[in-house]
Amino acid sequence: MNDGSAMLPWLVIRQDDNGNRYRVGRYATRTEAQEVADSLGRRGHQRLYSIERLGQKTS
Repeated sequence: MNDGSAMLPWLVIRQDDNGNRYRVGRYATRTEAQEVADSLGRRGHQRLYSIERLGQKTS
């Protein structure tokens, strides 16, 4: 695997009011991804930011 996914396995995902999901970025650690999600969430937008590990199944 040489595409960088092993080095940046944590994703920040934005979900808008209509349920559409978008990848905001990829990060090396869960802590780094959480800090970005928290920072974006504090901006007051009506969007949900979450973190997921690459390959993690979502419901």
